[in-house]
Parts: sequence; C-alpha cells; structure tokens
Amino acid sequence: MAKVEQYLDLPLEDVIGDRFGRYSKYIIQDRALPDARDGLKPVQRRILYAMHEERNTHDKAFRKSAKTVGTVIGNYHPHGDSSVYEAMVRLSQEWKVRNVLVEMHGNNGSVDGDPPAAMRYTEARLSSISSELIRDIEKETVEFVPNFDDTINEPVVLPAKFPNLLVNGSTGISAGYATEIPPHNLAEVIDAVIKKIDNPDITIDELMKVIHGPDFPTGGIIQGVEGLKKAYETGKGKVVVRGRATVEKMRTNREQIVIDEIPYEVNKASLVKRMDELRIDRKVEGIAEVRDETDRTGMRIVIELKKDADSEGILHYLYKNTDLQITYHFNMVAIKDKTPKLLNLNMILDAYIGHQKDVVTRQSQYDLRKAKERSHIVEGLIKAISILDELIATIRASKDKQDAKSRIKEAYQFSEQQAEAIVNLQLYRLTNTDITSLEKEAEELRGRIAGLEEILNNPKKLFKVIKDDLKSLKKKYSEQRRTVIEQEIEELKINLEVMVASEDILVTVTRDGYIKRTSLRSYAASNGEDLAIKDDDHLIALQEINTTDKLLLFTNKGRYLYLPVHELPDIRWKDLGQHISNIVSIGKDETIVEAIPVRDFTEGKYLLFITKNGMIKRSELNLYEAQRYSKALVAVNLKGDDLVQNVFITSGNHDIFIASNKGYGLWFEESEVTPVGQRAAGVKAIQLKEGEYVVSGQVFENGADPSLVLITQRGACKRMKLNEFEQTSRAKRGVVMLRELKQKPHRIVGFYLVNEKEVLQFKTSSGTVQTLLPLELPKSDRYSNGSYVIDSDQQGEVTEVWRDTPYQRPFEAKEDSQ
Repeated sequence: MAKVEQYLDLPLEDVIGDRFGRYSKYIIQDRALPDARDGLKPVQRRILYAMHEERNTHDKAFRKSAKTVGTVIGNYHPHGDSSVYEAMVRLSQEWKVRNVLVEMHGNNGSVDGDPPAAMRYTEARLSSISSELIRDIEKETVEFVPNFDDTINEPVVLPAKFPNLLVNGSTGISAGYATEIPPHNLAEVIDAVIKKIDNPDITIDELMKVIHGPDFPTGGIIQGVEGLKKAYETGKGKVVVRGRATVEKMRTNREQIVIDEIPYEVNKASLVKRMDELRIDRKVEGIAEVRDETDRTGMRIVIELKKDADSEGILHYLYKNTDLQITYHFNMVAIKDKTPKLLNLNMILDAYIGHQKDVVTRQSQYDLRKAKERSHIVEGLIKAISILDELIATIRASKDKQDAKSRIKEAYQFSEQQAEAIVNLQLYRLTNTDITSLEKEAEELRGRIAGLEEILNNPKKLFKVIKDDLKSLKKKYSEQRRTVIEQEIEELKINLEVMVASEDILVTVTRDGYIKRTSLRSYAASNGEDLAIKDDDHLIALQEINTTDKLLLFTNKGRYLYLPVHELPDIRWKDLGQHISNIVSIGKDETIVEAIPVRDFTEGKYLLFITKNGMIKRSELNLYEAQRYSKALVAVNLKGDDLVQNVFITSGNHDIFIASNKGYGLWFEESEVTPVGQRAAGVKAIQLKEGEYVVSGQVFENGADPSLVLITQRGACKRMKLNEFEQTSRAKRGVVMLRELKQKPHRIVGFYLVNEKEVLQFKTSSGTVQTLLPLELPKSDRYSNGSYVIDSDQQGEVTEVWRDTPYQRPFEAKEDSQ
C-alpha cells in the first residue's frame, strides 16, 4: 500500500506567530541576555567553562584561541566560529570589561575599533578572577544539563563567587528586549552585597553610599546623581558621561585641550575624526589642529587652539557636538527565573545572594558527604590497625581479594567501603606513626563535619561563609575607582563666537525672497554695481552686518523667519541669491515685507506690525528670539484675508502715521498701542470704510519733522510737511490728504516718510520703472492732489511703489549713541 503523505492546512499568521514566538524565546533565554546570577550570556559561560575543562587557566601557559573556539563549538555552542571568537575577544578587552575574564596575547582589537587578529594568531587563557566564577563547580554547586548532542553535560549557571553582572555589566539586543548594564567597581559591589545580607530591607539611598555609581574601564566623568538614583530604583535611567579634558597653557597666549579619558564604548578614532571635521568645516572657530598622541603610556588627544581662542567655549562645543559627552541609558534587563525582567539594584543583589545561598548550601552538602565517607573509612582503618595480627591472618588465609573482603566483613563487622580500604592498605601505613596521623585526621573530620552541619542548619553561619569569601575576594582583586561621579549635569553654554568667525559682511534681501551674504571684498570689487537681481524684483534690504548677528525676515502672511547670519549662503555680489524656500519653506504667494537685523534681543525694544485691514500690534523684541527655527514662525495673528504691510523696530516712544488708499492719514503715539504676546492679533489702528485699506504705516521719533510723500495710481506725487496735520489718537478716521474728485479719483499707491537724498521708485502697469527724488517736489497742502510725474494715459497707472534701498550699517547709530 502506498504511503499517504499528510499535510496540515494552517493559516499563515498562526504558523509565523508560533515559529517567531519560539525563535524569540530562544534568543531571549539562550543568546542575548545575561543571567542575573552569574552575569553571563550562554556563549560567555560556555567559553569560560570550556577553558576551565581544558585546564587553560591563569597559572598555565597561553593556548591558541582557535583551539578553545573549536572546543566550544564542538562541545557546547553549535554556532559560527566568529560569534564565539568575538565573544571571547570582548571578554579580554580591558576598555570594555572592567575586570577582564580572558587574558589574550596578540592583537585583540583596540579602542579605535580596529578588528582583532584572526583566532589562529592569538593566544588566550582564563584570567585569575574568572577562576573565581568557576571555583567549586566540581562540588555539584550548580545544575548541569546535557549538551546539544547529549554527549557530555554543561552547567546551567556558574557558581560565580563574585557579583559579575554588576562588576562587568552587560549589553545585548534580543527580540522585544534589550539590556544595558554598566560595569561597577568590584570593592563597592562586594560591600553592597554584604550590606544587603546584613540588612535585607536596605534602601537605594543607603546602598548608594557604598555603590557610588558605574565605574567604567575607560574612566571618564558621570554627571547626574538623580538619574543614577532613578536607574538603581527602577532599572531604567540616564546619566551624562563625559571624557576627562584639561586645558593646558602653551607659550605665546595659546592653549591646548588635552583629553586622556573618553566615555565608555566611544570609538576614539571616530571621535578624533569628528573633531577634525568640525575644524575643517569651520563649524567651530579657534581650533588650529587635532592630534591623537596616544601611545603605550596612555591615551592622549590634543586639540591645539589658535591664539586667544575661547578654550572653555570650544570644550563645551565639543561636549555638545561630539561623543566627548554622551548620554548613557541604563536598561537593567537580565534573565531571572528563566524570564527576562527589568531589575533594580535591590533585585540584582537579591538574585546574586539567593544564588550564593544555593551554591554554598550545595557545596556544604557535597563537602559533608565526602567528609562523612572519609570519616567512616578512617574509623575502619583505626579499628583495623588495633586488631592487625588477626586481620593479617584472616587475609592470608583468603583465596583472593573478594574472599578477603567477605571474611573480614563477616568476622569483624566492617562495611563494604571499610573492607575495600583495608584490603588496599599499603604496608607502610602499618607503622606506629600512621596510627597517630589517622587519629588526628579522624579528629579533624569530626570538627569539619560539625562545622558543615552548622552551616547547613544555621542561616547566619551560611551567610558568614558567603561574606568571608567575598571579603577575601575584595582584598585580592579590588582596584581604585576610575570614574568620577558629579552631582549635577552641567549646562553647556556656548557663545556664538566659538562657532562662527566674527566677520562683517553684506546681506541682501529681495521682495520675492532671494537672499545672500556677500563679502565686503566682493562688493567693493564691483563698486556696488551690477547686483544680480530678477527683472520684476527689487531689494528690500542691503545691510552690512556681522556673521554673529541674526536676521529676522517678516512675510506678508504674518510669519517670520529667524536666520543666524552665518548660516546664510555665501554668494558673490554679481551672482543671484538663493531663494528663501531653500532655507525655510514658505508659501508660494508669500513675500518678504521687511528684514530686521538683531545683534542681541535686549529688553526695551519692540516690533511694530501694521496690517492692510487697519490693525496694529506691538510686541517686545525678545519674544522673537527662537531656539528652533527650521520653519517659519508666527509673528502676528492675522484675521481672514489680512496682510502685513509694514514691520518696524522701535524704542517704545515713537510716533506712528498711517495712510489709507482713499487718502486718509492718522497720526498718533506708539504708547497708545499696548504691548502684547508674540501670537496675538493686535488692536485697531485706523477706522476704514468699505473698500478702503491701509497702504502704509510709518514710524518716526517724537519731535521729528519728516516730509510725507504719497504717490497715486494716476501718477500724481505730493509732498507735505508733518505740521500740516494734527496729532490725534488711535482708531480714529484720520484727516483727508487728497482732494476728492467725482471722476477718476486719486487713490494712494505708495506712502513714505522721506529725508534728504532718499529716492523712491515706482512701477507702472506698462512695466516701466521710474525713479523719483521726492524732496525736489514743491510742498503742497492737505487739500491738493500734488503734481503729475508721469502721464498715466501714456505710460499706464502706477501699480507699485518702493523706497530705493540705501546701503545700511544698522548698528552704527545705536553704538554711537551709547
């Protein structure tokens, strides 16, 4: 009969879920996470046990690594040789493991991330301290299970005579779990275990008087005791770890930063490369050279500074922008009771103490059994020597060994074990001296049995054995702490001058949003002519400012862009600037209204906004200092289809003049506008009728007497003096500035306050651009319509008016007045 193959028809998600669940269980329990008792992952435990079994210990010669790897793969760990060798190498790297468990001859990698030599070149043996992890394993102290092919047994856990999980830490990633346990100081951890044994209810605060914090093999400085406390209380937390750096004086007003310790698990070569890249890219100013002077005497990275450089500022910048300072995240997950658990410090210590109780109990039981067996035999030997002549006669009369054993058991009531020992007795043991040594041994065994029974019956005695053993280990292996603990996390303040070379440059901004910075040399070489600009665009700013300043660009949609000047694109005078949307995204119909440079956001300065629908808003300048500026920020809250017409920076005691398209002008004091928040909408500035809107608002200092110039759509231009008007108050209708005509009335297109030599430009519907010197116009009263400067029937109506942007040094006036 043919064999019928049977298949199960199962849903894919059930199969995948089941198989992935099994795989996850395996890598969680048997690969990536350490055991809470001995602090070892399975591969590490198998390496140490295999080396112990092969007698590859610290008191013997080194042995080829490949031989050990072969033993581990062949007997215990049926995986790739590279995974075993890499695990073995890590146990020998003194910059990764606080107390190395494997000693290695040859290239075992470096703190620069260099790979180790192949296993056929290196030699290894167990270190002295790792023998303490395995000590007494032959005394049945731990469970053994069959290996993968059932040929030999391997330990489930090592006896671990010191708390390895905390001492050497652990790092690993499995499915759904990861672990990050930092290394600690052996002496501190042993003291904590002893304290915990003496007082099981001890608090984390009391434990932290002993365990001050992690003790990294690479040294460094830990900041943030609060983060440490949280980590020890919950198993999760974070601290700042920074390298140790000092500033050394050199000759001729120069200094250098010397780093001799870096944070744990940071690649030194990458760190040095990153620092040099910051110097090359001019992200930080003042670094002359970065050198790695590390040699056999120790680590040494030298950052040579330029003359009069701000060493502290540069060091802070390096802390913030390189791995010279990192955040270390505790995530103390380990396998406890065959399950991954997030453990706090008390739970880790409890797991270790529980393991030691079990180990010492099993060890004592084993020693007691062996002592009782030996005691029984010694008693038999003593009895045998006391009846020696009869015993010899009985044995001589026997046929063979088995017959002799049977006869003496029957004649003198010896047990099987005693009879075996008697028939194997060597003749020299029958001397007179040997009876005394046997009696002495019997006495010692009685004392030993009593001591072991007391350990097994009295928990205090048991704990004393554990504590005494730990104290002797501390005495033998303790080292000075390498990592310094600091209470607070230092706030890193970095002056802009550290990052940016202070240089005066020229910034140009156009209405359509093209922006660039240009060196003064490039401007001078062109004599300020031939500026690259699109045909229908015009400048709104041409300002000489410093690279350490900020530029605020305000758009017609009530938003602003915060631009550090040093981040602007550096482009020649004769080349077109970069569109602002390449730096910060703005809307398609969004245009730049004003560009205001700021050196510092001090108190007492205000930003004043005037909108098309007749609103006005005043806010303190310091509200506009942005920490994050990757996108456009709200400058003023606009209602409906309103648009921003003007933005000014004021001192708080300016006058304001607002003009509407229908020819009404209103003059009032700035003090009438109460300062509000950054995102507020403002208040009414002028009363407008239907179809009327604000063309422009202007500000001027109290007591000034500027000329007011307006241009209408019909090409009429009119100049008036301020004394033609009367100052009133905010939100009024204002007074008329044009004579109303029944047919083709004049409507204001441009309105400006002008001083001598200022030039206005306007564009007509036919596309021609005209230039106007307003102060050459005659003065007019409020009721005239001014004089025509073009024939609108011939050249088209005026559509746009702007001030010809003068070359500005914005901070000169402010600095001169101080």
